[in-house]
Amino acid sequence: MRALITGITGQDGSYLAELLLDKGYEVFGLVRRLSTKNYWRIEHILDKIELIEGDITDSGSLLLALKKADPDEVYNLAAQSFVGTSWNQPVLTAEVTGIGALRLLEVILQYKPRIKFYQASTSELFGLAKEVPQKETTPFHPRSPYGVAKAFAHYMTQNYRESYGMFACSGILFNHESPRRGDEFVTRKVTKAVAKIALGKQDKLVLGNLDARRDWGYAPEYVEAMWRMLQADCPRDYVIATGKTYSVRDLAEKAFQVVGLDYRDYVVTDERLIRPAEVPLLVGDSSLAKAELGWEPKVGFEEMIAEMVQVDLEREKAK
Repeated sequence: MRALITGITGQDGSYLAELLLDKGYEVFGLVRRLSTKNYWRIEHILDKIELIEGDITDSGSLLLALKKADPDEVYNLAAQSFVGTSWNQPVLTAEVTGIGALRLLEVILQYKPRIKFYQASTSELFGLAKEVPQKETTPFHPRSPYGVAKAFAHYMTQNYRESYGMFACSGILFNHESPRRGDEFVTRKVTKAVAKIALGKQDKLVLGNLDARRDWGYAPEYVEAMWRMLQADCPRDYVIATGKTYSVRDLAEKAFQVVGLDYRDYVVTDERLIRPAEVPLLVGDSSLAKAELGWEPKVGFEEMIAEMVQVDLEREKAK
């Protein structure tokens, strides 16, 4: 089996590449040309994968990548993936996160429509959720340019599946974290700050809305769900979630507990960090994925946060 991963240098891409290598795949990754390479998440497997230069905004480069990789499966994880940035750069977000998926679908259709396609959807599609918990049939109400762009990509994936018979799936993944999470995301912002505060390198942690609640899972488990979707008999979309929610306040409390500190002594709030349109509560129902894919989460929230804090402590000590 051969697989092409866009966004292979990101958190999910790196874990997915490891998973596929373990399963005997030949793994190819699409990477943008950057003056400074951002390969830290995949450095340990660079000798086992093949990277192909290209860009999700350039259809020609996508076609060349498909011809070179000749994949059985394509996983589209490339995106402008930070919700906060999407308000400052809404057009870029639409171009990369939304239209980028369409470009890839169209190139696959023209080159080899039998290729199985995975689209990374998101719980941000639900936004101001119409029901709790959210499942595959819950109506979308995205509350950010990122969420709207992802909705476009999600519906396009569905449209190509229904119009052309492509094996195209979207995984509606709720928040999933790990030590490889980018610094701009709140979980990593918290665990990195906790490590610095514990080591005397930082005094305070500034956060926005402490009451926002999310369904946080463990990234290595979520990429397995992606793979399972493409092994199913029929293509369809699945919610991937833990079914449990924690607030940003809970996140800070648990992270500081790992180093024996009280979060109330260090956390300060700044209203400027609150989103223009807040998403107060997201929690998913992944019972369909459990029933049809045999997938369910195993690593709990506290265990995951403890691992992230410990890894950040080691990173900060090594600096």
